[in-house]
Amino acid sequence: MSHLLEVKGLTTGFTGDYGKTISVDHVSFHVDEGEVVCLVGESGCGKSVTSLSIMGLLGRGGAVVDGSVLFDDKNLLSMTEKELDEIRGDQITMIFQDPLTSLNPVFTVGNQITESIRTHMHLSKEDAKKRAENLLEKVGMPDAHGVMKKYPHTLSGGMRQRVMIAMALSCNPRLLIADEPTTALDVTIQAQIMELLSQLQKETGMAMILITHDIGLVANMADRVLVMYAGQIIEEAPAMELFRSPKHPYTQALLNTVPTIRDSAERRLLSIPGIVPESYDNIRGCRFADRCRFRRPECDQPQEDYQFAEAHTAKCIVSKEGGIPS
Repeated sequence: MSHLLEVKGLTTGFTGDYGKTISVDHVSFHVDEGEVVCLVGESGCGKSVTSLSIMGLLGRGGAVVDGSVLFDDKNLLSMTEKELDEIRGDQITMIFQDPLTSLNPVFTVGNQITESIRTHMHLSKEDAKKRAENLLEKVGMPDAHGVMKKYPHTLSGGMRQRVMIAMALSCNPRLLIADEPTTALDVTIQAQIMELLSQLQKETGMAMILITHDIGLVANMADRVLVMYAGQIIEEAPAMELFRSPKHPYTQALLNTVPTIRDSAERRLLSIPGIVPESYDNIRGCRFADRCRFRRPECDQPQEDYQFAEAHTAKCIVSKEGGIPS
């Protein structure tokens, strides 16, 4: 069975003053129709670069140097900009981290939503305007008609993010990439936005890649979870399997930073010592080894994806040999 999206050996590098630096290193995963896949990891692990590589939006200095990105069995990396433009904003859409910098400040909300609708759905100006208003109402925007005439900077953070969601859903995409959609929002608005995304995903049946640094957000949304560290997918598992039995020490460390409703009064949340390495081109073995309390000599050797269950893999030889308690 073919997958809706299949990323194979994706490697992305950036060229700067000191040569080329690899930010995403041979990343492989897939997303099926209607599935929610969460990509989790600390800031600087390569999550956003992975999504921008898929969308072809890396910008100056960035380039995919190896691998393929198959969408509906068509390689996005071999397409021209014109061919990509027929897919981006239509079949694949993206919600960016900061809606204020993602929306054009000199055009009204209505203009920006209707542009995508008219481009991809070929509707008249009036029909596109009606669809845009309906979408704003669908995402819970108060006074959708009035908001159509406003500029992005006059809206609150939560309202701008709802505009971004309406734009992303405007052409009934098959795949939505949500890159940390609640980063700049307060906790109450975060919960509202995540609930809205979950509801809309179930209603439309679209597939979704949710990118976040907060593993606590994924519990109620994800079908599968990909844990990313220093440019690599280091663990992959169905969501409940991952929460129940994490295999990589980094995944365990992330879970130890999150409170749960089953915690006793004595439980203390733990921080992860150290930071994500800025450059990891020359790290031969496990990239988490210098922060790992289970480190052994074999961790300095290249790690493969060890199988723990039918759909559960992790790059940790120590865990495979039973040296790490789950």
